[in-house]
Amino acid sequence: MVRCPGGLVLIDIGIGPRAAAGRMVGTGVLPDQIRAICLTHLDRDHFNPNWLRTIRKQGIAIYCHQSCARAIRSQTSSGELGSLLHPFDGAGFEPLKGLHFHPIALEHDQSGSHGFVVEGFGARIGYATDLGRVPDRLLESFCDLDVLALESNYDPQMQLNSNRPWFLKERIMSGHGHLSNQQAFDAICAILDRCQRIGARLPAHIVLLHRSRECNCPRRMRELFRRDPRIAPRLLIAEQSSRTGWLGARPTAARLLVRATG
Repeated sequence: MVRCPGGLVLIDIGIGPRAAAGRMVGTGVLPDQIRAICLTHLDRDHFNPNWLRTIRKQGIAIYCHQSCARAIRSQTSSGELGSLLHPFDGAGFEPLKGLHFHPIALEHDQSGSHGFVVEGFGARIGYATDLGRVPDRLLESFCDLDVLALESNYDPQMQLNSNRPWFLKERIMSGHGHLSNQQAFDAICAILDRCQRIGARLPAHIVLLHRSRECNCPRRMRELFRRDPRIAPRLLIAEQSSRTGWLGARPTAARLLVRATG
């Protein structure tokens, strides 16, 4: 959830509307404050079709890539979403006044995915999950952020030792699936190196997303990422089954807040 003066924006909706409403209890915000949803892609853990009824009922704008828009329309009656569905291509968009999303194309499976740089109200957030690999454009775009949120999906040895079928292991580790802990660590180090090289600030928070409960371990993640003293005090591991606290972008930009769930 990204919170700004105009309301709430959700990045992905893998859990259903009832589960999301339950997660929002005690956060200070309510489901009827959701104004927009921005989708990275349409894998079931990122897009739950049960949201479509809520989207229509509440008039929530939904932003997704053009290819995703065609797939969403195929799940609804003709014209059912009407003007609520906003496809994007490579250009940025503004789901709420003063809040700008800049998409970054990612190689995930055959259909691809998108990360985002979110800017507004004096703050910048970088969000990317389900990456086959880390493109140079992401390394460049994720400089000078307040919150850096990046996938760290699996530990390679745990993946190989798991009972998952080989085709799934191969898909995940192919360069078109997910980032390993080491790949995420290398990418974040490269981003921080670039920040320091060009004199940009380091992020206040570094959030690791999309941890596999079967093939990853928070202890192993912390051991790896805390090797870099720049990362250690900023580190947060998002979990699938629980929410984080609000992450204020910085003291001078308290009006733009974000919560993460894995």
